Amino acid sequence: MKKILTALVLTGALLSAKTGCTLVQSGELKVMWKAYKTPEKIGVKGVLPAVTYTPHTKEGKNFKELFVGSKVTIDTTKVDSGNQVRDEKLVKFFFSQMSDMKITGEILSIEADPYTIGKPRTGKMEVAFTMNGKTVKTTLDYHYEKEEFKAQGNIDLLDFAAGGALASINKACYDLHKGKTWSDVSIGFVTHVKATLCNVDTKK
Repeated sequence: MKKILTALVLTGALLSAKTGCTLVQSGELKVMWKAYKTPEKIGVKGVLPAVTYTPHTKEGKNFKELFVGSKVTIDTTKVDSGNQVRDEKLVKFFFSQMSDMKITGEILSIEADPYTIGKPRTGKMEVAFTMNGKTVKTTLDYHYEKEEFKAQGNIDLLDFAAGGALASINKACYDLHKGKTWSDVSIGFVTHVKATLCNVDTKK
């Protein structure tokens, strides 16, 4: 009996090692932003709906395999903040002041935080964003729970030589913004990742 149980355990281990953990990214990648106005720094959030996502791969054993090398291209002629007048102003007085009407990004690296059983998987990822002809590396914090992968961080528009565009939107919205449009912007994305045969203790 003992030999039979041992054989079953070894067989299970071999099958597990063979199949391993599989992460599959499916569905769209949604890009979100939050900008700030007025001296009180009131937030205004929205999405950039015209996104072309080119994954490094749709399937991998961990987040590094799944995401590193993936790229995104965002068409900034389309903005959705839930306010059509605001959206039109953002396109005309901000994004149209850039060298081109697109933002690109590439995921360069991912590092996981130590994992605790029962807690969401978290970590950091480095992304290279290109806007207004300038490329800047930015760190995003990621959070994975219930098959939702969400990453968020901050950029400074001045790092992208976008001071002119910032001044333009501030002038166009001067009264609404009380003369103050902030250069720091929160950016992030969310997508669906299905985990199959993954050990709950995995740190990746």
